[in-house]
Amino acid sequence: MKLPTLLKSTLATSVAASLLASQLAYADNVRLRMHTFYGTEMDAIAADLRDRVQEASDGSIRIQFFRGGELVDSDQFVDAVARGTIDIAHGVGSYWPGSVGIGIIEGGLPGAWVNVEEARDIFEEQGLEELVAEAYEEQGVKLIGRGFGSDYGLLTREPVTSLEDLQSMRIRATSSIATVLEQFDIPTVFLPGEELYVGLSTGVIDGAVYGGPVEYEQLKLHEVAEHYTDINLLNPGWTENALINPRTWERMSEEQQTILTEALDQYLLDVHEWLEEGNQRIIDDGELFEFAVLPEEDSMRLAEASLPIWEEEAEKSERNARAVEILINNAIEQGRLSE
Repeated sequence: MKLPTLLKSTLATSVAASLLASQLAYADNVRLRMHTFYGTEMDAIAADLRDRVQEASDGSIRIQFFRGGELVDSDQFVDAVARGTIDIAHGVGSYWPGSVGIGIIEGGLPGAWVNVEEARDIFEEQGLEELVAEAYEEQGVKLIGRGFGSDYGLLTREPVTSLEDLQSMRIRATSSIATVLEQFDIPTVFLPGEELYVGLSTGVIDGAVYGGPVEYEQLKLHEVAEHYTDINLLNPGWTENALINPRTWERMSEEQQTILTEALDQYLLDVHEWLEEGNQRIIDDGELFEFAVLPEEDSMRLAEASLPIWEEEAEKSERNARAVEILINNAIEQGRLSE
C-alpha cells in the first residue's frame, strides 16, 4: 500500500522530531569535579558511581573524583562549590558551621537520634531537610543528596568503665561532643583525622571520638589504641550531604539531573552500608579492639548534658530554633524527653 505524500512527510517529520528530542536530552556533555572528605577507602564506591552515571547518561555525564584533601580542604567545600572550583561536594555539615549556621544541627547534635531509621524520618518526614536546604541555598549551593554515617564510639589507649575514668585522659572530640564531655571535667582537644595516629602514639591524646571501628581500622589506630567504648550518645554519629553548584545543575537536562541524583542516592547508601558492614565485621572478628559499653546511667548523664547544646544552637537563628523544635518534638515522641 502506498502512503500519500503528505502522510509520508508528516511521519518523517515526526520521527525526526522524536530522534532530535532524544538527542537533545543529552546534547550537552557535562564534566563534573566531585570531591569527598573520605580517602582511598571509598575508591571502589566512587568508581561504581562514575560508571553508573556514565552508562545511564549514554556518556553525557562524566565525573572526575577527588579524595579528601586532594584539591580542597573538607571544611572549604561550601565555598568551593559556590565558586565553581568543584561541582559536587560530599561532606558533613558540622565541618562548616561558620558559613552554614544549621551545619552542626545537620551533622548531628548529641542525643538527636539513636538509629538510622529515626534520623532519616527526622530529615525526610519531619521537615529538617527543608530547613537545611534553605540554609545551603543562601550560601549559593544546592543540596541534592543525604547520607547517613554509622557508629560513633570512643577509642582509648586504656580501658574505660565510667565517665570518671575519662577525667584523667585527654580526648579528641568535635566541638559539640567536647562541650558535653567538658561538663564532666574531661579534657578535650580537636585534631583532624590524619593526625590521630601520631597523637595517640605519642600521648598527645589518650583517646578519640571520631567514628566507628572501620574508620579506626582504616587509620590503623588499632596499632596504638585498642579499647573501643560505645557511649550511646548519637547513632549514626553524623550525617553526610551532597552539594552541587547551581549553575552546573541548571545547565543539565531534567533527565541528566534525575540520573545524577539517583546515582548519588545510591552512592551515599553504598557508603553507609560499607561503614555498617565494616563495623560489624570487625566486631564479629573481635581481634582488633576490646569492646565495651558505657554504663547506661553514664550514657543518660551524657544525654542530659547535651540539652544545653541544643538550646545554644536554637538561639543562633530562627531557622535553628525551628530545627531544634523538630528534634525536641521527636525526642518527646520517642520517650527520651518529657514534655
